[in-house]
Amino acid sequence: MKTIDTETLLDSHKWRYATKQFDPTKKIDEATWQALEDVLVLSPSSFGLQPWKFIVVKSPEVREQLVKLAWGQKQIVEASHLVIFAVKYPLTPQDVRRYMERMAELHAKPVETLSGYENVVNGFIEKPPFELDIRAWLTRQCFIAMGNFMTSAALLGVDTCPMEGLDPAAFDKVLGLEGTGYYTVAACPTGYRHNEDKYSKLPKVRFEKKDVISHI
Repeated sequence: MKTIDTETLLDSHKWRYATKQFDPTKKIDEATWQALEDVLVLSPSSFGLQPWKFIVVKSPEVREQLVKLAWGQKQIVEASHLVIFAVKYPLTPQDVRRYMERMAELHAKPVETLSGYENVVNGFIEKPPFELDIRAWLTRQCFIAMGNFMTSAALLGVDTCPMEGLDPAAFDKVLGLEGTGYYTVAACPTGYRHNEDKYSKLPKVRFEKKDVISHI
């Protein structure tokens, strides 16, 4: 496996920002986009359950509808690509079994050998060992995937803008998610910043390391 140096890593994080204005004339090439889709597939999740769906919205007409449901944020139509992050809820024993079957297939073992793990996962979802909002927990998995996606995009020199400023239920209706068991969590326009986006020139506002990291 090839690795990058620490300078490249940190430069990518310093370069990345929530892009407010995309250049609509600049499009992500197909090879780069396919790599970013693969990053979504490879994203980690608790228990490995992958309780999500990633919807790439290509239709200009649909994107125009979504702008009106996201406080008029033009990034949705100006960006090269738009990804919607949706959560699966509720997560059922059938969903867990589907994951176990996939694991058995890839690990070349009978699914029955995973029954112990399957019981643990189902037990956690049905009755968590501590106070836990299962829907909120599942939703957080989508944010893990979005963070992974954004960091990977930055390493490739691609801009992103994570968005929660939207009407999830209205998004669900436009995207055809109603009745599917999936619900909109967030959107992430992806592309290349416009030269006139003033936010790209501003210093990144972060607290000092000593204020947010402690060692015990």
